[in-house]
Amino acid sequence: KGVKEWLWNISGEGFCLFHAGDTRSRQELEFLLGKSFEGVLISDDFSVYNGYPATAQQKCLAHLLRHFKQVEKLKMPKQEELAQDFLALLTEAFTNHRIYRETGDRSLYDQWVLDFRARLQQAMDTWRPHSGYAAGLLLKSLRDKSHQWWYFLDHPEVPPDNNLAERSIRLGVTKRKVSGGSRSMTGFSHTASLLT
Repeated sequence: KGVKEWLWNISGEGFCLFHAGDTRSRQELEFLLGKSFEGVLISDDFSVYNGYPATAQQKCLAHLLRHFKQVEKLKMPKQEELAQDFLALLTEAFTNHRIYRETGDRSLYDQWVLDFRARLQQAMDTWRPHSGYAAGLLLKSLRDKSHQWWYFLDHPEVPPDNNLAERSIRLGVTKRKVSGGSRSMTGFSHTASLLT
């Protein structure tokens, strides 16, 4: 009946919590996690998470990858080359994090991190003057929120993406496509409880 519903998902090792919300506001986040969170909050770059008091945050590099793929399609000068440089860096970050998870070799990982940081900074310095509007916003976010985009470099036990939550929420998305959604917030709340 034209009422928007938002299915929130909090996932971690061994659990998956769904919450039926009628907003995408900070109020919902605080209802789920409290006014602050003593842990690492892994999320996409949605504005609600910005400034939320958690011990640390890791923003999802998979979302960043998608944003740079959009920049790559732009017809403005130099945007394709800019995007390709950052796409290569992001792909390399995923690859090296996966290698660390498979081998557990922290010294090799730390050597790579040292080199990667230098090349990342060089790419930022090189491309900032040539970035269009969309790429400029991404580079500004990478600069201003670097402690959130690259937290996993110093803490490789933390994944560089929020794929755990993305995979979990697919359950709710599939149910919505099959059933057409809920007819009331009460029904939606019951769905969230059943999915949890």
